[in-house]
Amino acid sequence: MIAIIIIPILVVALVAIPSYLVYKLFLKDLLSKRSILKTLKKYNIDKTPSQIIREYYENKGESLSHKEIQKLEKNYRQNEPDQFLAMYDAIRENSNNAGE
Repeated sequence: MIAIIIIPILVVALVAIPSYLVYKLFLKDLLSKRSILKTLKKYNIDKTPSQIIREYYENKGESLSHKEIQKLEKNYRQNEPDQFLAMYDAIRENSNNAGE
């Protein structure tokens, strides 16, 4: 009698938990990266997110390692995707001000 209740719960759990982990660890990041690349392409920005981060922090006077840039890119990609456009605008304004 108890097996009738426990077996379906175990089957659902065995399917749901790995599916959730695949989504959380892989698909969510992949989809957000794709979305950001589409947004940059939409605005005719030829730079990659990592190039934007590198230039932005170099303009601020900070030097970041490749690993730090990757961490920041993943954080911005998943939590603050609009930051890439804001950083690009800041880079462009800085280059315009330097040219004057």
